[in-house]
Amino acid sequence: MLNIPQNSLLIMLTVLALLVVASLFRLIIEKNHPEKDYTELRQRIQSWWWMIGILFACMSLGTQYTIILFAFISFLALKEFLSIVPTRQADRRIIFWAYLSIPLQYYFVSIQWYGMFIIFIPIYIFLFLPMRMVLTGETKGFIRAAGVMHWAIMLTVFCLSHIAYLLVLPEKNIDAGNIGLVIFLIFMTQFNDVCQYIWGKTLGKHPVIPKVSPNKTWEGFLGAMLTITLVAGFIGPYLTPLSIKLSLLAGLIINVSGFIGDVVVSAIKRDLEIKDSGALIPGHGGILDRFDSLIFTAPLFFHYLRYIAY
Repeated sequence: MLNIPQNSLLIMLTVLALLVVASLFRLIIEKNHPEKDYTELRQRIQSWWWMIGILFACMSLGTQYTIILFAFISFLALKEFLSIVPTRQADRRIIFWAYLSIPLQYYFVSIQWYGMFIIFIPIYIFLFLPMRMVLTGETKGFIRAAGVMHWAIMLTVFCLSHIAYLLVLPEKNIDAGNIGLVIFLIFMTQFNDVCQYIWGKTLGKHPVIPKVSPNKTWEGFLGAMLTITLVAGFIGPYLTPLSIKLSLLAGLIINVSGFIGDVVVSAIKRDLEIKDSGALIPGHGGILDRFDSLIFTAPLFFHYLRYIAY
C-alpha cells in the first residue's frame, strides 16, 4: 500500500473492520436461522466487499487510477441509464457523442482545469447535442429525446465527476489528504442511506412521498438527519478542512440531497415501471440504484466545500 495519510488510512481500516463484522453477523444469523433465506443479505455484503476493495485499491495506487475508476463508473451509469430509458433509432449516432463526453470531462479533472470542467457539459455538450440531433432530420419526439440525453449526461457524468475533482483540489488537511474528502463524501452518503433504512424500519409510520417511495418515512428521514449530522460533525475535521460546525452543516447537506437523489431515481424507475435500474451489482441492483444518492450529494458537497475552504 502506498503512502496514505494517517486519518484516511484509519477510516479505511475502520470501514474494512465494519465489513468483517457484517460478514460475521451474517454467518451467525444464517447458522441460527437456517430456515430463512439470506441470499440477498449475502449478496449485498459480498458486493460491498468488491466495491470497497476496488475503491480502496485505486486510492492506494494514486489519484490518476481513482479518476479512471470514476470515469469507468460514469460510463457504466450512462450505459445503464440509456438502456432503461427508450431512445429513438435516429439518436443511435448521437449516443456516441454522449459517451465521448466522459473521457473529456475526466481529462479536465486530471489536468485540474476547473473552468472547463464546470462548463463543458452544462454549456458545450448541452448546446452541441441538439445541434447534432437536428442534422439527422428527425423531428418526431425531438424534445423528449433531447431532454433524455441531457438528463442522462448531467446525472451520470457531470454530477459524478465532482467526486473525482475532490482528489485534485489543493490539499488543506495534511493528515487526511484529498483521499479524505472522497472517503467522507462516500461514507456519509452511504451511511445516510443505511440510517434512513434503519430508522424507517424501526419507527417509520408516515411516508414522505408515498406515491414515489412508500418506504421513505419522515421518521427515517429525520432520524437519519440527526445521526448523519452528528457523525459528520465528529469525523469531518479529521477527513476534511472543515471545522466541527461546518462539518455539521456538510452532514445536513449530504442528508437532504442524498434523500432527494434517492427519491428522484425512484421516480424515474416508477415512470419506467421497473424495480431496479439493472442487475450489475448483486443484491443492490444496478449502478444507478447504488449511486442515486451520490449523484446529488457529490456536486452539492463539492461546491459547499470549495466555497467554504478554497
